[in-house]
Amino acid sequence: MKKFSLLSLFLILTLFIAACGAKETTGDNASSKEVYKAGVDTTYPPFEYKDGNEYKGIDIDLINAIAENQGFKIELSAMDFGGIIPAMQANQLDVAIAGMSITDDRKKVVDFSTPYFEAGLTVVVKKDNSNIKSVDDLKGKNVAVKKGTTGAKFAQENASKLGINVVQFNDSPAMFQEVSNGNADALIEDYPVISYAIAQKDPGLKIVGERLNGDQYGIAVLKGQNKDLLEKINKGLAELKKDGTYDKIVNSYLGE
Repeated sequence: MKKFSLLSLFLILTLFIAACGAKETTGDNASSKEVYKAGVDTTYPPFEYKDGNEYKGIDIDLINAIAENQGFKIELSAMDFGGIIPAMQANQLDVAIAGMSITDDRKKVVDFSTPYFEAGLTVVVKKDNSNIKSVDDLKGKNVAVKKGTTGAKFAQENASKLGINVVQFNDSPAMFQEVSNGNADALIEDYPVISYAIAQKDPGLKIVGERLNGDQYGIAVLKGQNKDLLEKINKGLAELKKDGTYDKIVNSYLGE
């Protein structure tokens, strides 16, 4: 009886260990995937916006596709654009994908992925404005910008040279409204963002002149941190571009 009991116990333990081992190898199980918090700005269509209770946009679809491709999960955290990098510095976020232009200043505090979108700044005025045809016509004008963006940085750095008064806003819709209402003469915004807004909602605005620069968007992690995550992002992005998923995502919002 004693031998039988010991043998039975041994068999039970063996089956238990085998069962645990099988569970550990299910790497595709959602509960076993690494979860990363991603900062997004949902006032920035077509890259991020909220439709009812659902987050949509190029950036949302892209980071989720990268996560699926590389076997991790993303938890989205919506906030003002200007608060995203500080939140990363406070260890509240692991990654940022928010139509964030790759700049030397930002490289001092974050590490960027390979570029995923060619953007560029442009001047925007009220649709019936015939006096402003380019950035050279902004002298003495009130120019609206969104806080923390490359558009705001461009306007502030060139305010004296251009002779403009810079007015800052927390989000893009408020900035658009300021110009369409005639309270500001022009705004400076990323080309794809304003192109999408004009095509989708016709806010009474139009683009004038050539693009002011050739900004590229990148996905960011805190400088010197999350090296493994950044490698996964770059690998996933490359694979999505190779298999056509990237083009499918972008074209679903901006058209072919």
